[in-house]
Amino acid sequence: MKTIGLIGGLTWYSTLDYYRLLNELMNKKLGGVHAAKIILYSVDFAEIKILTEQQDWKSIAVIICKAAKSIEVAGADCILIGANTMHKIADEVQAVNIPVIHIATAVAETIKSAGLKKVALLGTKYTMQLHFYKNILAENGIETITPPENDIEFINNSIYEEFGKGIFLSETKTEYLKIMEELIKQGAEGFILGCTEIPILIKQEDCTVPVFNTGLIHAMAAVDYALA
Repeated sequence: MKTIGLIGGLTWYSTLDYYRLLNELMNKKLGGVHAAKIILYSVDFAEIKILTEQQDWKSIAVIICKAAKSIEVAGADCILIGANTMHKIADEVQAVNIPVIHIATAVAETIKSAGLKKVALLGTKYTMQLHFYKNILAENGIETITPPENDIEFINNSIYEEFGKGIFLSETKTEYLKIMEELIKQGAEGFILGCTEIPILIKQEDCTVPVFNTGLIHAMAAVDYALA
């Protein structure tokens, strides 16, 4: 079994899910009392949040690259960046000599396998509006749609001001479901829950079309790599 490196704290709520998922998936594969070998480097999200709002990707890259190098030196065989938005700088992080498993690549492969051609992407405004995620989906023949500007701002605010603080409100969920229903009317065949906190709020049973839990998909890719 290879050792999985995880850059967490982005936020620590979703990092908890990553840790749980990695171990549950590994145990499902191997049985008994097996668990995943994990090296975790957790950053201070408050610092990352400020830099993200400033779109200071260079400074974010310095922090995340330092974490990645530390994980590599500690003996990891691969790296997960435990947040969708932070994959904006995945190419810079890949300066390490071990593979950075890209969340959008894993998600695109899963959607392609499901036979879907058009999906809606929900996440921070950076994930929804920048091209680093959509480009990988497009390379796999997947069309991406996003909500209108006012809904993008609502979703972004909920992620940073609620989910990042561990707040998951029923009224926020209701608004998400309204947004999702409108996107289904626009032809969305499925939803990428492109912030690793969104699946804490939105579950498959809440939606009439497939939802793709990006944290789960990312963890599955890491476990497969660790056992290859």
